[in-house]
Amino acid sequence: MKKFSLAVLALCGSALLAGCTSKDEEELVLPEINNQFKTQVVWQESVGNGVEHYFSRLTPAVYKDTVYAASRDGIVSAFALADGKRLWRTDVRENSSIWPWQGGEGAKLSGGILQAFGKLYIGSEHGSVIALDRETGEVLWRKSVPGEALSTPAAGEGLIYVNLGSGKLLALHPDTGEERWTYEQEMPALTLRGLSSPNVAAGGVLVGEETGRLSVLIANSGFAAWSADVAVAKGASEFERLVDVDTKPLVSGAYVYSIAYNGNLAALDLRTGNVVWKREYSSYREMTIEGQTIYLVDSDGVVYALDKDSGIERWSQSALRGWYLTGPGVLGDYLALGDQEGNLHWLNRTTGELVARAEFDGSGFYVEPIQADDKLIVITRDGEISAIAKP
Repeated sequence: MKKFSLAVLALCGSALLAGCTSKDEEELVLPEINNQFKTQVVWQESVGNGVEHYFSRLTPAVYKDTVYAASRDGIVSAFALADGKRLWRTDVRENSSIWPWQGGEGAKLSGGILQAFGKLYIGSEHGSVIALDRETGEVLWRKSVPGEALSTPAAGEGLIYVNLGSGKLLALHPDTGEERWTYEQEMPALTLRGLSSPNVAAGGVLVGEETGRLSVLIANSGFAAWSADVAVAKGASEFERLVDVDTKPLVSGAYVYSIAYNGNLAALDLRTGNVVWKREYSSYREMTIEGQTIYLVDSDGVVYALDKDSGIERWSQSALRGWYLTGPGVLGDYLALGDQEGNLHWLNRTTGELVARAEFDGSGFYVEPIQADDKLIVITRDGEISAIAKP
């Protein structure tokens, strides 16, 4: 079976490379595995048409006993975590009564879902942010913003923070969408299709930039506190100089962790931005931290576990190289990662050993699994959402 190489897939994702082709292909076969346990699906439902083949990072959100999910065309649903019962369903298109045969582009939802302040917040490629009531799904407000909202917003210090494809980061009032401040980033000539989701900690908004930098802004004013290089652009071509920081900065203790494409994984002091340690890893997928360990998938699909205090590598797993894995999700003693063919892979967190695999919807996975109490929530490109029991 032919698979695109990860470099080709990453570059094809750039807005400026829409016409690239698949010349760099290789034959890949999944490694054989003796399942040490069976993946138990507790419930399975559908969320509209999903995101299909489009670039949309519509990650489900969980609040208490409810799971929230959305489709690119504008369907947002709430499900009971225990049994998958649909609690409400909302169509957020401004003209939701359009006849199917009339076509139309839909809502183009692409960034979310954030749960905060009793609401859900979702961004779109149309340049809008939509707020819904968390309990009923009612659309409360809709805000036009100057750029595509491609990543999940963040919440903190009484505001919502939205990173845009135009290079602007906005702070919005959670109840009205009123703009409180704007921060403008430098944008290189060529970038990957994707943006860093902001994070809020210690009164600051942390955001990765397309220039390879991690910046921290004062949450209530937008003034810059510090900025540090995660990666520095090198090479003669624009392709070689891609150093986007497209992942959400992770905060653990006194450190913030960030990773760049064609660059590094860095641990920085949260207060000063001083580099504590830096290691050569390249990625555009979300990382996760559990206990003392950072788990990440690099640009080629190799999975790593590293000590978060020193950056020392504990193990690596290369058997899934080239399978376009999602970021890792943690459930109990295992890591779970989906691939573009709809396989869910389980790894032992301590050793990195492949211990189980299950097949889901062949449209494939596109965002990392989400832990919800003793379950794992996964969603495929065609909108099949599943809750999986802890092994």
